Amino acid sequence: MELVFVNGVELAYERIGAGGTPLVLVHGYPLDHTIWKDVVALLAADFDLILPDLRGFGLSEPVQSQFTMKDMAADIVGIIDHLGLEKVSIAGHSMGGYISLAFTRNWPERVIGLGLVASQARADTSERKWSRYSAAEEIMATGVEAVARDMAPRLSPVEEVRAFVRDLILRQVPVGMAGALRAMAERQDATAYLRGTGFPLVLVHGKADDLIPVDMAREILAVRPEAQLVELPGVGHMPMMEAPQAVAAALRSLQ
Repeated sequence: MELVFVNGVELAYERIGAGGTPLVLVHGYPLDHTIWKDVVALLAADFDLILPDLRGFGLSEPVQSQFTMKDMAADIVGIIDHLGLEKVSIAGHSMGGYISLAFTRNWPERVIGLGLVASQARADTSERKWSRYSAAEEIMATGVEAVARDMAPRLSPVEEVRAFVRDLILRQVPVGMAGALRAMAERQDATAYLRGTGFPLVLVHGKADDLIPVDMAREILAVRPEAQLVELPGVGHMPMMEAPQAVAAALRSLQ
């Protein structure tokens, strides 16, 4: 892992690949860049892959003050500036998709294409927003163990994947997870925004996703009918680990 100081935060990232189109792979909550490991092995010959640990996750520095999805997207801008990259494709998993949407909305001149993996364009409902704030308070009070226990079974129907993400969640820090929950709660709805975009868009979604239903990807397709939607039967919220070959094949369209 490399370290770079961006926006007042020390961020960790990995760069892998033989060259070609730069592709930033953005992990979801409450994980880190290692969720992409199987996809990386399949794409490294075709892309210049950049895999950040988002602020407060993995080896990146936690931030005490509150931040937004745009702030996290700005961190990615800082990393690609550090690497001397003018434009990139970007693909995000779940929360990483929200950050990727913020990146494309605020820095459209830097975008080659966008991938959304097990993600959505909708903002939170009032009920969901309250739930995230409540969860953030509980994490700060009691730690991450309950999240690992309760969330891992919902992330995937595959026990090997569940065990991996359970261990990964246990390695995260409360302040990073709580900050990300609050940032997700306040994110903008991106549905109308996507209707007016023209960059290549690929959507990958498990049909057995227990956290973000596949209907959320179909809603995006309704406003961007020229997008590519790959629905994966029997796959849950971790397509990059459950069906890496299908995910890699879909993301190749972002070259």
